[in-house]
Amino acid sequence: MSAQDQRYMAMAIALGRRGLGQCWPNPSVGCVIVKDSRIIGRGRTAAGGAPHAETEALKQAGENARGATAYVSLEPCAHHGRTPPCANALVDAGVARVVIGSHDPNPQVDGQGVAILQAAGILVTTGVLKAEADALHAGFFLRITEGRPWVTLKLASSFDGRIATATGESQWITGPEARRMVHAMRLNHDAVMVGGGTARDDDPSLTVRDLGDVRQPVRVVASNCLDIPLGGNLARTAKDIPVWLCHGPAAPSELKDVWTGLGATLLECDAFRGQLNPRSILTALGQAGLTRVFCEGGGSFAAALLQAELVDEIVGFTAGLALGAEGRPSLGSMGLTRLSGAPRFTLQETRPVGADILHRWTRS
Repeated sequence: MSAQDQRYMAMAIALGRRGLGQCWPNPSVGCVIVKDSRIIGRGRTAAGGAPHAETEALKQAGENARGATAYVSLEPCAHHGRTPPCANALVDAGVARVVIGSHDPNPQVDGQGVAILQAAGILVTTGVLKAEADALHAGFFLRITEGRPWVTLKLASSFDGRIATATGESQWITGPEARRMVHAMRLNHDAVMVGGGTARDDDPSLTVRDLGDVRQPVRVVASNCLDIPLGGNLARTAKDIPVWLCHGPAAPSELKDVWTGLGATLLECDAFRGQLNPRSILTALGQAGLTRVFCEGGGSFAAALLQAELVDEIVGFTAGLALGAEGRPSLGSMGLTRLSGAPRFTLQETRPVGADILHRWTRS
C-alpha cells in the first residue's frame, strides 16, 4: 500500500463522512479520481442516496477519466437500483485502476463490483485504509448483516454521572460548546431516538439547530403505549419533520389513529411485561432503512439497550460539577451483580470541548 494510495483514499473517506446521516438506506461513499498526480474529480453519495459518489466524480473528471485511478471508499455497486451500476460507469469511463477501501457485503454486490472491473481489464487494489473505510460504512454493514442500524448512545452528565438534580433540573449541565457538538452529531446520524419517558418529561424537539439549512434526522420515540404528549413539540411538528413511533401490540387503537393523523409513522414492535423489546425496535428501524441512530436516553431506555448489547458507540460529555447521590443517574437499573456481566467499551478518543470533556468509546 503506497503512501499515495493512502493519501487519496483518506480524501475519499473524508468526503464520505460529509454525507453521513443524509443518504440512508444507502451508504455514504466518497470517491476521488486522480490522473498524473492531480485530482480531476471528487464526489460523494448525494442526499437521499443518489446519485452515487463515483457518478459525481466521473462527471467532474469528464474525458480526463480515461486512464485515471479512482479511489472509492466502498466497492462500486454492481446492480441496477435508482441508478445504473457504478462498476459499469467506471468501465465505460475508461479508468485504468480502481482502489477500494471496504468490501461491500450487500448480496447484490459482494465482490461482483470487483469482478466487473477486473473482467474489463481494470487493475483493482482492495483494502486500502480498510479500518477507516469500515468505520465509515459500519451502519450500512450492520443493516446488511444484522438487520439493524448502528447505535450511538450519548450521555451528558456531571462528574459523578448524574443527569439532573433530585428535582429534575438539568438545563444545563454541560456548556454551549458541548450542546452545539451534539447537534452536529445528530446531523451525521439518520435518526435521533429517545424513550417515552424522555419524550414526556423533557418535551424535546430532537432537531438539528443553528447549523444552517440542513436535512433533519428522523425523530424516533420508543413508547410501548404511545403515552406521549399530544400537545408537545413532536406532535406539533410531525407533519414537517418525520416522527417515527415504536410501540407495542397493546397500544390503544385511538392513540394510533391520532398519531397517524398528526403525520407520525407507527412501527409495531414486540413487548414483554410492558416493556418494548430493544432488539425488535432496532430491527424495525433497520427494515425501515435506517443505518445510524443517535440515542439520547433516557436512563432506563439506555440501560435496556446496553443490557441487550445493542449499543455500538458511547459518546460521553462530562461536566466539572457534582450532583451527589440524590441526583438522577445517567443510566437506569441493569440488574448487574458481577463486573464480568457489565458491557465493556474501548476508549477511542478524549478531548476538551469548551469547559467539558468528550470521551468516545466503541463496543469491545
